Amino acid sequence: MDSYLIQVNGHSNRAPVLDIHLSTNGNSLSLGKVKGRKPRWAVRASEMSKKTFNPVRAIVDGMKVEPNPKKAMISLSLGDPTVFGNLPTNDEVTQAVKKVLDSGRYNGYAPSVGYQSCREAVAAYYNCPEAPLEAQDVILTSGCSQAIELALAVLANPGQNILVPRPGFSLYKTLALSMGIEVKLYNLLPEKSWEIDLKHLESLVDEKTACLIVNNPSNPCGSVFSKSHLQKILAVASRQCVPILADEIYGDMVFADCKYEPIATLSTNVPILSCGGLAKRWLVPGWRMGWILIHDRRDIFGNEIRDGLLRLSQRILGPCTIVQGALEHILHRTPPEFYHNTLSILKSNADLCYAALSAIPGLQPVRPAGAMYLMVEIEMEHFPEFENDVEFTERLISEQSVFCLPATCFEYPNFFRVVITVPEEMILEACSRIQEFCEMHYQGAEGAQDMECDK
Repeated sequence: MDSYLIQVNGHSNRAPVLDIHLSTNGNSLSLGKVKGRKPRWAVRASEMSKKTFNPVRAIVDGMKVEPNPKKAMISLSLGDPTVFGNLPTNDEVTQAVKKVLDSGRYNGYAPSVGYQSCREAVAAYYNCPEAPLEAQDVILTSGCSQAIELALAVLANPGQNILVPRPGFSLYKTLALSMGIEVKLYNLLPEKSWEIDLKHLESLVDEKTACLIVNNPSNPCGSVFSKSHLQKILAVASRQCVPILADEIYGDMVFADCKYEPIATLSTNVPILSCGGLAKRWLVPGWRMGWILIHDRRDIFGNEIRDGLLRLSQRILGPCTIVQGALEHILHRTPPEFYHNTLSILKSNADLCYAALSAIPGLQPVRPAGAMYLMVEIEMEHFPEFENDVEFTERLISEQSVFCLPATCFEYPNFFRVVITVPEEMILEACSRIQEFCEMHYQGAEGAQDMECDK
């Protein structure tokens, strides 16, 4: 008969162990001593996930407010030009994707950095004598946001810092903090059409500065830097030997009286990773096609940065192959009038919005020159019942059913951002409601003083 003996040996200064002996038909078999342990569930979120924080979502989700049920909601908050259907992409773009899908040739994996032919198409589209590009200088990505993520990941280590515009796109901070990278905010100047405060920028550079982010044209400001201002930015980067991460997703989306200058065309000695994509100019943000253009004419990045980008791109095995297959057609056969018509609509909306908001006491809009946005200053001293821009925009929703993003989302309190891609009639109706709201709550100098005394 088989016998089993399990003996527990305990010692006062040691954890108990199980001494297991099995006797089978008289033959003793020892399985040895196994440390006693009571298994328990201990699943925890990673440190990276805990450090990941999107200020827009945190602020917007915290706005527990219901719109006025008597007024239809008008959302001027989301930077997605496709929401209302008034800005469709061009037929050449959609037909190119349909043709690729029907071909059945792009259903498999592509190289992680993109098909060679697609990289050649992007290089050919952006190549110019001032900033030459070849296929090897192009990394295709899953949208511009992944391009920014890869560029940050290859340039900065945990413990280093990056220089980020204020106000600026919140994703820079979200990505950096999740990677353990410190964010230093440099100021943009509303009184100078959101140019960079260059002295402040340069004062932030130290031995741990890994890169400078330049967003032009700007989200959330709608500003476009002049050639001379870009040259001054490059001079700072050159003096301090700091590479530039250029977020140029709104490149060429500038109004007729303005000119867009890709920053890489103005410098031969500052290495630049330029991030772009199809999302905004071609009005297809959901297609998730972006790219990094490597500008390194002095070979400062060398092979190390290129190899690093290659390795990082292998983490998700590359962007959508269907859109890649259509990319050459999209870039080179979209008719010029498509871009012109889009910009005409945006310019018209920007002018309407700027004129309407400029006439409202207590508001000071800053005229945009491109992209899809307009920033508006709230003269908070004339709205003393509100503590800040978040309270102001909350009440605007509850009373007028108009949703604008408080600029606290962009590290710039007491402003709000307006998206100008909505249909013209919505722009006019929204501005009318904002005027009604401000007239209801505006206090002149004496009234505001009385309100402060009552607090």
